[in-house]
Amino acid sequence: MADESVVEDEVFEEMPSDKVADLVEYIVCGLVDDEDAVSLDVTDGDEGSLIEVSCAEADAGRIIGRRGRTIKAIRTLARALGQRVGTSVDVEILG
Repeated sequence: MADESVVEDEVFEEMPSDKVADLVEYIVCGLVDDEDAVSLDVTDGDEGSLIEVSCAEADAGRIIGRRGRTIKAIRTLARALGQRVGTSVDVEILG
């Protein structure tokens, strides 16, 4: 006899861009001093996804890096994972 008291869990469909956003958030939080000020806004469109990273103004330089090398590396990783999960991704920093 089956137990009828089992409540069905709500299933939330995870977008492919959510996996990329998780990666970007993990990397960014490792770079900044004020992790609580970090927030991501993911916008999914027909041509791909845009991940906007907001952070404390003092930490924006850490994310961008010298000559933009750090943000370029973050974008490269995000695009590689995005390609793997089937979406085009761009990452922008809002300081």
